[in-house]
Amino acid sequence: MSASDLMLAAALLTAPVGTPEQAPPEDQWPAVRDAIHKTAVDWEIMDPRETRYVLATREDFELDLNLLRKRYSELADAPRLADCQRLPERKIVNELIRFNRAYRKYLEDRQAWEVDRADLFYTAIQETDRLYRQWDAVRDAQCDFYYVTVRRAALKKLRDEIGEDEFSTGHMLHYVPDWRFASAP
Repeated sequence: MSASDLMLAAALLTAPVGTPEQAPPEDQWPAVRDAIHKTAVDWEIMDPRETRYVLATREDFELDLNLLRKRYSELADAPRLADCQRLPERKIVNELIRFNRAYRKYLEDRQAWEVDRADLFYTAIQETDRLYRQWDAVRDAQCDFYYVTVRRAALKKLRDEIGEDEFSTGHMLHYVPDWRFASAP
């Protein structure tokens, strides 16, 4: 694969979604396809497993190229997959999420019996659900069988949810609103 093929791939991938493109001539097709695959995988906008069916035929060139362009645009500011290394492994995350859901159930049960404190329980349930969404994003990011694009989107969701500073320092999140335990409902 030549440097010019890689430069063409970069130019094709960074063009706006919907920019019309002619499929490369038959004799150039394998080189262009391979360069786009390599670039898209390197940029983490395509999972290596997708090379079997993304740009599989010249007829799908424009459609598949627009798919990759859309991903490029959507994931432009998403963290790289390497950022997963700062997060707990999936097994631990599953245990934390399991505890979060059990705590939520506990709050729901208490809310049903202590109607006079329903607002307090409602707030605690909302906080617990917010923390669940954050840990669910961590779980998705740590899931090896998800495509790289799904994992990066989960990292972006997590970063947007907890803030750039917390994300960049690797500061771990609460998994339940433990600040409520001292005055637990």
